[in-house]
Amino acid sequence: MSLMTRRFWVKTALVCAAAAAVASSRPQAAASSSQRAAPFDLLIRNGRVLDGTGSAARTADLGIRDGRITDMGRLGEAAAARVIDAAGLDVTPGFIDVHSHAATGLAGGLKEGRPLLAQGLTTVVLNPDGGGPVDLKMQRASYEQRGIGVNVALYVSHGSIRREVLAMADRAPAAAELDRMVALARAGMQAGGIGLSSGLYYAPGSYAKTDEVIALAKVAAEFGGVYESHVRDESNYTVGVVAAVQEVIRISEEAKLPGIVAHMKALGPASWGLSKTLVANIQQARDRGVDVYADQYPYNASGTSLEAALVPRWAEVGGAAELRKRIDGSARARLAAEMAANLERRGGAKTLVISRYQPDPSLEGQSLDEVARAIGKPPVETAMHLIMKGGAGVVSFNMSEPDIELIMRQPFTMTCTDGDLVPPGQGKPHPRGNGAFARKLRVYVRERGVVDLPFAIRSMTSLPASVYGMKDRGVLRPGAWADVLVFDPAKVRDAATYEAPHQISEGVQYAVVNGVLVKDGDTFTGKLPGKLVVPQR
Repeated sequence: MSLMTRRFWVKTALVCAAAAAVASSRPQAAASSSQRAAPFDLLIRNGRVLDGTGSAARTADLGIRDGRITDMGRLGEAAAARVIDAAGLDVTPGFIDVHSHAATGLAGGLKEGRPLLAQGLTTVVLNPDGGGPVDLKMQRASYEQRGIGVNVALYVSHGSIRREVLAMADRAPAAAELDRMVALARAGMQAGGIGLSSGLYYAPGSYAKTDEVIALAKVAAEFGGVYESHVRDESNYTVGVVAAVQEVIRISEEAKLPGIVAHMKALGPASWGLSKTLVANIQQARDRGVDVYADQYPYNASGTSLEAALVPRWAEVGGAAELRKRIDGSARARLAAEMAANLERRGGAKTLVISRYQPDPSLEGQSLDEVARAIGKPPVETAMHLIMKGGAGVVSFNMSEPDIELIMRQPFTMTCTDGDLVPPGQGKPHPRGNGAFARKLRVYVRERGVVDLPFAIRSMTSLPASVYGMKDRGVLRPGAWADVLVFDPAKVRDAATYEAPHQISEGVQYAVVNGVLVKDGDTFTGKLPGKLVVPQR
């Protein structure tokens, strides 16, 4: 061996020895996380992980500490205060309901949100359709002080702001009045609003012109918020559903914020098939850079009030007392004729089922046709009678399955419930509040194959999180908030039906909210780890 060669090998040996000494003095690399001294709070092992992005499942472990996912992969013999073996089960992000009427229930005796958690919901967006309190600061404080079992995001409500400033007047605001509306919207966003919601189908929102809504939507845009709308017409009541969706596109484009067509549908037989036009128009807007989306619940029936379904908006000017005067006064004949036309739009008296009627709960679950026959009055006269007695809620069977499936297949469509959080035994509400997300997985993924599981999970998780600016939510990855579900997709099912709507969903075995186990097998833990979620872009 030459002298040069010997020097080379001696030098190499010295370098390797030094490197080994340095390496032995260092902590173990991240891949050896199982040897860390600090255990996880929760470790979910061996699950089929669907991370929320639409990617296929892969087997992995999740390590959770201090409310967040800290490690993800194959974590060896890592220690944890609690270990869940998810072998043979799916692990997904917690579901996000972008259109929920659960605000009253969460503020009352249902603060744990068990019917929400049972179908996998870990975050709900409240105050949709332009309704809800004007004072978001107070609403937020009520949840934070009492605690809640799920995360919440709060819309600033256009309809409530309009009512606060203009009552039930059918006119445009004066300059000073619009300034006050803008100021109230700004206060709501400053208090943590996720965006602006409108109910342009309902009074008093229906009395607003588009420019008024744009003015308030621009305020939401300043804070990174969204604009969500129960559109002005879901059928052919007034402007028609196609023009109503175009209005959302216009508001989104001019206010420069994400626009969402709430619970998109083509309502009533005369509008069936228009989903093709709606989808095409939204896609064309997206292709030119407008940030517009839709959400949807997976049922062929909607839910609303009898007044909203049948009474023309001119008859609601001035409020409930003025409506009753018109029913009993000289406007009755005109009102009856227009209500009859609206009933026909919905498919007739057999398609409207009474869901809530406090003066006589025995009517709940009966169709308007059945009630009319029982009291011996025509359907429109019966509807007027019920409204005069205080009004009624209805479930309205008015959508076609081909429309539902086409809307669901769009990559811009999110999932929602549009449901209430109602105490058991109270009325016969639409079952969507207890079953929408589970029903989508059972009927439209497992039984019909309309969409596959990764696509459906994305529509419930990462898509809404990205649209709403919910940073570190809707995905499973290190650093994200630990909102996590564990379930067998073959067993998830909606137990709630139209006849028995109070039954909660089945199949979600474990639910975690901000790192805290809130559903543990068949047991709800009673813990209240929910937080307010605000837009972060």
